Amino acid sequence: MRTQVGIIGAGPAGLLLSRLLTLQGVDNVVLENRSREYVEARIRAGILEQHTVDTLTDAGLGDRLHREGMEHQGIYLQYPGTRHKLDFPELCGRTVWVYGQTEVTKDLIQAQLDGGAPLLFEVSDVSPEDVDSDSPRIRFTDADGTPQVLECEVIAGTDGFHGPSRAAVQEGTGGRVWERTYPYAWLGILADAAPSTDELVYAWHPEGFALYSMRSPTVSRLYLQVDPTDEIGNWSDDRIWDNLSKRFALEGWDVSTGPITEKSVLPMRSFVSAPMRRGRLFLAGDAAHIVPPTGAKGLNLAIADVTLLASALVRLLQEKQTDLVDSYSDRALARVWRCTHFSWFMTSMLHRSGDDFDAELQLSQLRRVCSSEAAARELAENYTGLPLDR
Repeated sequence: MRTQVGIIGAGPAGLLLSRLLTLQGVDNVVLENRSREYVEARIRAGILEQHTVDTLTDAGLGDRLHREGMEHQGIYLQYPGTRHKLDFPELCGRTVWVYGQTEVTKDLIQAQLDGGAPLLFEVSDVSPEDVDSDSPRIRFTDADGTPQVLECEVIAGTDGFHGPSRAAVQEGTGGRVWERTYPYAWLGILADAAPSTDELVYAWHPEGFALYSMRSPTVSRLYLQVDPTDEIGNWSDDRIWDNLSKRFALEGWDVSTGPITEKSVLPMRSFVSAPMRRGRLFLAGDAAHIVPPTGAKGLNLAIADVTLLASALVRLLQEKQTDLVDSYSDRALARVWRCTHFSWFMTSMLHRSGDDFDAELQLSQLRRVCSSEAAARELAENYTGLPLDR
């Protein structure tokens, strides 16, 4: 098998990269070790920044997003006795959209199967080779158990934290890794309950953080801060709703309840791997970085990566110019660290550590954001996504 760009991983990053390259006339093949059903069922992020929505729309993937997604004008910050709205259009002229990563993935896969580049599910033993040469290849075993070799000009590693691409980059570059594990986790639920708020609510509470989000006009997505060693079996539906009601408590307002259809405990950490390139192998998305979900940055960072990478690869393969691929890692990492900092800021401001001194600092920061236009604008600009320098 031969192509111009071999893409390892069919999450949103790999699929969007394939789409952007195909639209520019660059041949590519996408390899995925999971089944289509598994990939389309993964529950992940749901907040899309302005640049993400614009990128998906420009790539012809915005029809269902604009029809079923929900545009949001801001968020609420809450602490006991206070709920304050940050108006994003007023503060920075941008908005965000609520549209689940699951739905983004479904749209991308459907576009791929409707005439996009080849997409091979359930492959195994994937190994990038000769990435320091101009003729790298990917060895893998296809779904029928047949060994295959995909000859490429470039390999894109969009295969997540546990995939082979990041290890290959690290081994060949002597790269560096930064990591921080946070001392708390989120218990996340999906519930068949109409949201009782028009915008997301980020709530600080003495017993821990809570987030009120949504997936549709009839489905709510809610989170509770829990201990990372806690187990989902310890949380009955009644206990979850009781804690949500307590942490979101506000006079004259109640949490809408309903059947819980999914619940899980999500650990929280930050991870950055640099560089994001080795020879003709380029990393994007979770293969290079992970952020805690408080800042709603994970999916959006992956989209930003592949938007930059697609432009760089088109310039390399069609114009034989290396300037954009040579600067790709530095440009991508600059945004990664900005988003990593913002995610740390939101996480640190809202999650209880058990230290009363920290709690007073958090409340002071919340009061500052809710009373200062400059502080509110800084949060809004980062939350909605800084403009992407392509």
